[in-house]
Amino acid sequence: MAKILLVDDNAELLAMAALFLRRAEHVVTTAGDGKEVMHLVEDNAFDLVITDLVMPEKEGIETIIDLHRKMPALKILAISGGGSIHGKDYLANALDFGAAGTLAKPFSGIELLAAVSDLLSE
Repeated sequence: MAKILLVDDNAELLAMAALFLRRAEHVVTTAGDGKEVMHLVEDNAFDLVITDLVMPEKEGIETIIDLHRKMPALKILAISGGGSIHGKDYLANALDFGAAGTLAKPFSGIELLAAVSDLLSE
């Protein structure tokens, strides 16, 4: 069981991913954008942050940079379906800025749980 912060501006995806993670017995906190993240990580000890890259207010890349700078040992899984550039390119950029892993949207619950398991076992 891990404490996971799940960040995405898509409420439907956020609910679905949180459900899969909770069924796998993880403790999940959700946020709708990167702006909320820094407040949440200051008050909670998360094992993993899963963040979308394309969000209003504060994008995922900026969130990853801030998290990696403040908590370099915190594992981050970047998720994205793209945006104005190809999704795989955007995910590769996330790795350059501190994400430990990536997962392209759309993904299944099984793919999400496998990516989470891989990162938590490292």
